[in-house]
Amino acid sequence: MTNEIRLAFAHPSERSEASSTKVLDRISLRDHVVEVEIGAFQTERGTTQRICFNVVVEVKPASQTTDDVDRILSYDKVTDAISYELELERLNLLETLADRVAERILLEPQAVRVFVRIEKLDRGPGALGVEIVRDRQDIEQLVEPDAADKLHPRLVYLSNSAIASEHLTGWLDSLSASHVPAILCVGLPLETAPEVANSAVARRISLLAIEQNAWVLAARDSRCVVVASKTELDWSIKNGMISVWAPSKMVLDATHPPQAATSDGVGLAKWLAEILEVQDMVFVGEEFLEEIHSEGRVQAIEPSLLQSLK
Repeated sequence: MTNEIRLAFAHPSERSEASSTKVLDRISLRDHVVEVEIGAFQTERGTTQRICFNVVVEVKPASQTTDDVDRILSYDKVTDAISYELELERLNLLETLADRVAERILLEPQAVRVFVRIEKLDRGPGALGVEIVRDRQDIEQLVEPDAADKLHPRLVYLSNSAIASEHLTGWLDSLSASHVPAILCVGLPLETAPEVANSAVARRISLLAIEQNAWVLAARDSRCVVVASKTELDWSIKNGMISVWAPSKMVLDATHPPQAATSDGVGLAKWLAEILEVQDMVFVGEEFLEEIHSEGRVQAIEPSLLQSLK
């Protein structure tokens, strides 16, 4: 076996040593096994599997000998990065998880380069995995946005009557003129969805029905852009756009899914509001006036008053 082939299957620590042009200190995490739901195949949904992490981080040498844990890159930072990314959302690909773990580790000021190997232990006769190498110079944005700079959007839930209203264009004009980004949410359409006994299938049908309603709204005005992922929502908020939330991806991929039924559009909207840390929620439709009382960041208004939101 040639040296190159041997190194290809060697532990990341050997890969690090062989590929370094400058000798750096290293810390490593070996054979860290966690059980998590991950995978792109339908058979991998609703079940957990073991995945194994091997991570090596090349770090800046300490300027002087120290026994102060606050002045070094702690092993806990590595395991915390893994836990954080696993908790954030359900992922389909090991490649995505490895990339995110590497980037989060490189947020640490001592980290220079990181090797991340992740393997699935239960998908075949052997370990199936990926390995990546990331350098600080590979990461364009290493600093997380300051909480003080974070934009807090307004969530507007439209009833079916509001979606069909002849005043919709005027309401969107008002939202566009506001300095607050808007996320629009809708519920089930008026049409009755088919009933099925399988609960997992029923959840899918409800979510797809809500998304169908979102596309109906988008068809009425080109400013209403249907988005499905947290990344898309964040981009729309940052750019002051009007988004219509399609819930399937975020709900099905959530590590902490909403307690509300997937047929409960209002409950799903409130769950999204917590994730996005909205500044307020507005429920548009006469049917909401008796069901939802003004409380904190939540208010129900008559459709005729939506233009007052500035």
